[in-house]
Amino acid sequence: MDADQPLILAIDTATPATSLALTRGTRGQGIVVASLGLSSNVTHSRRLLTGIDWLMKEVGVDWNEIKAIGISLGPGSFTGLRIGMATAKGLATAANVQLVGVSTLDSLASKCVSERLICSVLDARKKEVYAAFYRADADGTVRRVGEIEALTPQELAVRIKEPVLMIGDGAVVYQSVFRKVLGSNLLIAPATLHAPSATSLGLLSGELFLDGQILDVDSTVPLYVRSSDAELNLKKKQQALAAGK
Repeated sequence: MDADQPLILAIDTATPATSLALTRGTRGQGIVVASLGLSSNVTHSRRLLTGIDWLMKEVGVDWNEIKAIGISLGPGSFTGLRIGMATAKGLATAANVQLVGVSTLDSLASKCVSERLICSVLDARKKEVYAAFYRADADGTVRRVGEIEALTPQELAVRIKEPVLMIGDGAVVYQSVFRKVLGSNLLIAPATLHAPSATSLGLLSGELFLDGQILDVDSTVPLYVRSSDAELNLKKKQQALAAGK
């Protein structure tokens, strides 16, 4: 492996699972140096820094070797995204390294190799999903071909008019809805692929780093896609106050 290939510390906290990885290079030419996945009811804030410290010590990596921190931008859990982003920003500032961001859905789709249309689907709660479509190009590299949206499973299903490979926990939660609409056109990815992975996030981050797509630490915010409950409640209160005038 070329030593010039960037070493990335990747952090994914978009779902209840904490996923960490050290990767070198890109999807086309890269390796996973080490990875750590933790899935439990323990909050990200209680294990994230400990996990990063353990991972780096286990493989003997120092901060001066890391070129960038790759962070999952979302969509996903509002709390998880905020914790991950705050941690990544703090570490990037303290270690004086660059910050790179990748959509959770892009990271999921990059695990797939298929001639079918690929659809990343995350359960957004409230009977909605976060979703985006992807296709593999001539060399097999998966690229997004549309916008990231929050919509109902039914609305997503009726948009699909061809064989599709779905990946993500939303594909599992709403499989019966998708199966009813899509029938034999639906293929669900294996269960081992549905959780977001910092390994794919890290290799995607390596591509963005080499392409100069660096985030501004001060201004970058997570990609929530839709408003939080707090924002919706505040908007309702403002509308009620306005109506009472």
